Amino acid sequence: MMIENQDQLSARMLLGRRSLLAGAAGLFAAQPLTVLALEAGSDAETARLNTWLNAQYEEALDLSPMMRSYAGDKKDYDKIDDVSEDAMTAALAWRRTSTETLKRQFDRSKLSQEGRTSYDLWVVEYEMAAAADKFRRNEYVFSQVFGSHTSFAQFLIAIHKVDEPADMDAYVARISGLSRALGQRLDTAKLNAAGGVRSPRYAYDAVIKQAGSLSSGAPFDAGPDNSVWADVKAKADGLVKAGKIDQAAADRYKQAARKALIEDWGPAYQNLVAWLQADRPNTAEIATGVGRDPNGAAFYAERLAASTTTDLTAEQIHQIGLSEVARIKGEMETIKRQVGFTGSLQDFFVYMREDDRFYYPNTDEGRQAFIKAATDHLAFMKTRLPAYFGVLPKADVVVKRVEAYREVAGAPQHYLIGSRDGARPGVFYAHMSDMRSLPIPQLEVITYHEGNPGHHMQFSIAQELTDVPKFRTQLYYNATQEGWGLYTEQLAKEMGAYKDPYSDFGRLTTEIWRAIRLVVDTGLHSKGWTEEEAVSYFKANSPASESQIRAEVQRYIVMPGQATGYKIGMIRILQMRKKAEAALGPSFDIRGFHDTILGGGQMTLVLLEQRIDQWVASHKAA
Repeated sequence: MMIENQDQLSARMLLGRRSLLAGAAGLFAAQPLTVLALEAGSDAETARLNTWLNAQYEEALDLSPMMRSYAGDKKDYDKIDDVSEDAMTAALAWRRTSTETLKRQFDRSKLSQEGRTSYDLWVVEYEMAAAADKFRRNEYVFSQVFGSHTSFAQFLIAIHKVDEPADMDAYVARISGLSRALGQRLDTAKLNAAGGVRSPRYAYDAVIKQAGSLSSGAPFDAGPDNSVWADVKAKADGLVKAGKIDQAAADRYKQAARKALIEDWGPAYQNLVAWLQADRPNTAEIATGVGRDPNGAAFYAERLAASTTTDLTAEQIHQIGLSEVARIKGEMETIKRQVGFTGSLQDFFVYMREDDRFYYPNTDEGRQAFIKAATDHLAFMKTRLPAYFGVLPKADVVVKRVEAYREVAGAPQHYLIGSRDGARPGVFYAHMSDMRSLPIPQLEVITYHEGNPGHHMQFSIAQELTDVPKFRTQLYYNATQEGWGLYTEQLAKEMGAYKDPYSDFGRLTTEIWRAIRLVVDTGLHSKGWTEEEAVSYFKANSPASESQIRAEVQRYIVMPGQATGYKIGMIRILQMRKKAEAALGPSFDIRGFHDTILGGGQMTLVLLEQRIDQWVASHKAA
């Protein structure tokens, strides 16, 4: 899974990235080619549109210097986004004006196919933001899996690259800027709490611990180095080692950063902890979904539309989940018999969940063994990619343990995108404080999902595109993103992976996991299930460890709807492939299909299906 951190989410809010088009066409309905017609259109008009869109994107990035940094651009390198309520309102107004100008200045019918896609996506981006903005007061600002309290530190450590002395000046300035931004996010959390919207108590407890760790240790007290302080020292010393500055200059940078941490960073985090501790008694002791919140049902409907880019209702998604759970259980029974297990499937779940053979030891050696095994799987997959993809990413992908300040036992693994030029690799992150939450049979499949051919290929290829407007290289659509990740788990089997039947069972474990999400997410948010009811259903239908299951359910509660995008997106991509295979017969080219899926950047499922239909039509006409 790729969870964007809060820096990226806040920046994307400014750019109109908070929601998907409400009322998108149904997932399983036949879609006529009305959005992207097949006629050629004008290359000259499309070129004019691309120039205009690139200029608009630059204006949008002026609102988000942090997004510039994620893209590897050092303009405004000392600045931090304004994430205040007024800034969010102003950004949405800018997006609305831009969209109105687009419609006024360009005749969509005169554009090429790719130009129409760009046109449509720019409009969808605004419609997404406008739909989500209606529910601004329903947001859980801080939680155990995302929030500015951890992502701001990650931004400095992982994204703010220091190559020159000026970059270190910008780093120090950004410590203070992020402290201001954390206060703005706290203001939003207070507004939402005043309206009766709070994340659950367990989330408060986790955020208190996480924020406390980022405002303790040196230079705040006599403890071990704080993570940000350690990074400051390493980057300043790195400039000395590179011959860019002398030690005296490095010491001055450290002193300036120390002052910013003590005077700005520490107090901002302490204010957050103090408010959370004071507000904690107002949180619900028994965690349920957002249906309990003011306007919760309408908010959840918007989140489902955002996450799936369909008009499927909560009940329809719930029923799809039940059906998929039953189907996958049948495949699990086959593997259970293959390995010679004679008990029931439930007994096999218990065996897979409890037997020590399926876990690395909870030691540094065990963690290193996990990283080595994942790295080996990525190396194997790299040899298989050219047979299934014509376009390969520039950037490599590496495996790392999540930093201590944001590590949560049992939390899901995730991916952080590398740089466009390939200099900074993508990262597959794993939470390793509890190795019992990382079963060995699931290691292979999750590595492919987060690395290659999953998210790493998807995001790297998108940001390396040069023949589309720049904004299309940075788009995020949950169903397309996570649907692709889940699709590639199954694709990896075609590519020769999962030689061990237990690893293949691990693949089915993660697939049923995503089917369970359809049931549990809708159960929590539309049927009033409690956390314990959701955990019980999950345990009855999966061999996942209890720590995994509880962390998953707690994640679904604070991220309503997001978990439904995986299975819905996978189903839709498989349908697109089946349709293309039937239409093209022996001339179907799997490399061409995959390059078409990834070669336009992310888009809604409806637009993606139409893109595949166009690819099929062009092959038929050839």
